Amino acid sequence: MYLEKERWGDSPKCPYCNSKDVRKWNKKNWYRCNHCKNRKPFNIKTGSIFENSKISLDTWLFAFYLIVTARKGISSMQISKELGITQKSAWFMYHRIRKAMGGEGNYTLKGIVECDETYIGGKEKNKHSWKKRRQGSGPVGKMIVFGMMEREGKVVTMVVNDTKMDTLQGIIRANIEVDSTLNTDDNRSYIGLDGFYAHQVVNHSAKQYVDKMAYTNGIESVWALLKRGFYGTFHKFSVKHLERYTKEFDFRWNEGNCKYLTMDRIGSLVKGCWNGGLTYKRLVGKV
Repeated sequence: MYLEKERWGDSPKCPYCNSKDVRKWNKKNWYRCNHCKNRKPFNIKTGSIFENSKISLDTWLFAFYLIVTARKGISSMQISKELGITQKSAWFMYHRIRKAMGGEGNYTLKGIVECDETYIGGKEKNKHSWKKRRQGSGPVGKMIVFGMMEREGKVVTMVVNDTKMDTLQGIIRANIEVDSTLNTDDNRSYIGLDGFYAHQVVNHSAKQYVDKMAYTNGIESVWALLKRGFYGTFHKFSVKHLERYTKEFDFRWNEGNCKYLTMDRIGSLVKGCWNGGLTYKRLVGKV
């Protein structure tokens, strides 16, 4: 089976102790470890996003195909129609797949890195009167996503509570290698980074978008992709799940980019499936 080969290679491995000293159990495709004290039975789903799912693995793989080939994402309603499952099951499945898209952690960026922030949410003027905050225009009532992108390389985004200097500079120093070249706009929150990076600034407030090799057009292309998914497919990102949506679009830009072959994109997604599961109670915040 494809998934077994991707997870274990030539022989099964215990998910509890990583021992290959395992034996077949009395159930089809179930195993027991001869090395573990608890001798818990396990199968390919144990410790993965597939754990406790009644949906067949073939159906999961078809969902992978649908998701990685949809450049702007695909709604859970459309997935439910394609797979013949309920919308609720498709929604839960998609969020578990987004967990796999998150990979094993953030990637340390280096070289020429572009940084920028964007705001996600509906416009105040389009809201019902009882939903308006009446605190002005612009970013009022919106969620903030901060992004960092290697020039012609990987992107890392995350949800932030504000765009204050301490917040943004703390993230930059934790995720970007010192002595890299940093490209930002003229946001005052980036002042003071010169001691750690070669800091190049483009003055967006003066309509300056490119100054020789200084620009943030790359990370702005990432925001364009994210917002095409927001406006064209999902229409709404909840605060609770926004981080998972941003990780999905990180994956679409990085390992799931359409410049790669479809099976390579699916393979990259499968690699993230074994980093633990996600229960429904945890997803909806009941634990």
